[in-house]
Amino acid sequence: MKQVRINAGHIGLVFKNRDYNRVITQGKHWLGFNEGLMTYNRLLAFNSPIALEILLDDQALADQIKVVEVLDDQLVLVFENNIFKNVLTAGRYTYWNGLVNRKFITADTSKIEITEAINPSLYSNSELSKYIRVVEVAAYEKAIMIVDDELTKILERGTYYFWKNRKTIKIAKADLRQLQLEISGQELLTKDKAAVRINFYAQYKVIDIETALMKNKDYEKQLYILLQLALRTFVGTYTLDELLDEKENIAKAVLNDVKNQVDKLGVIVLHTGIRDVILPGNMKEIMNQVLIAHKKAQANVIMRREETASTRSLLNTAKLMEDNTMLFKLKEMEYVEKIADKIGEITVSGNGNVIEQLKDIFSVNK
Repeated sequence: MKQVRINAGHIGLVFKNRDYNRVITQGKHWLGFNEGLMTYNRLLAFNSPIALEILLDDQALADQIKVVEVLDDQLVLVFENNIFKNVLTAGRYTYWNGLVNRKFITADTSKIEITEAINPSLYSNSELSKYIRVVEVAAYEKAIMIVDDELTKILERGTYYFWKNRKTIKIAKADLRQLQLEISGQELLTKDKAAVRINFYAQYKVIDIETALMKNKDYEKQLYILLQLALRTFVGTYTLDELLDEKENIAKAVLNDVKNQVDKLGVIVLHTGIRDVILPGNMKEIMNQVLIAHKKAQANVIMRREETASTRSLLNTAKLMEDNTMLFKLKEMEYVEKIADKIGEITVSGNGNVIEQLKDIFSVNK
């Protein structure tokens, strides 16, 4: 026989001829012939040296052990003294009772949602994060969640956590901000068969994410086609001159035309506009010639208008002088002043009419 000691915080299993015999706790104990001892730290998990069922037949030992069964599609979170330690996957685990206050939270990972009482701060822990899917939806976005090809829910802005399992999760997002769609370089024919290239734009917003993402494939491309066809339709009803004059009206007509059609895309078109109308090289030359001719015609009209106004003013002045001798005399003095600025010396004799004398002078000089 021999005496053994079990220290505080430890426990011993006695085997006789390699078969389990009994459990011994803190203190001194005697071992008989053919008996061996295995000691364990009660702070640590217990790894059974033989089939656990054999040990559990001993009620004294069973009272010392906590058995944790983890099924398939389950996880167990282990907390020691309210501090997270690790995650247990499918299997059987044993711990010693008594010294450490252990808590076990069982999570059902066969579902998507994390409904267990788990502090969200643990989701980023390296032990747990590998079992969790993270989905982020920006402040300006909205998303739909499709589980096994079935729409499950609509996600507002925020961060979402789901269990990883055999189910497939697809997340489709849509930008809820005001967006702009460019339709550039559209080569179109006007009513008078003039070839032009138009840059067009539309501003729109997604208002029904389920319709946009679930009931349509590439709703942006479909919106592009609707605007493109409407633009072609309206441009073809205008001549080139009308097109250049009615750009705003054409944009409004396109907007009104597509408003009802875009409901099925889950969007609303807020504004449309023609950014540029680009003419081919030969058409530019023709338009420049037309513009020059138009400006010349305007200049001629203005010149004729000014000549007419000047003649009318002279006629009115003549009529006034005919009826008013004093005004006639003042006009004489005005002409004398103008002539004096250009002629060095003029001699006028007698009391005759100054205007008549001046007339005679200029007639002689001629």
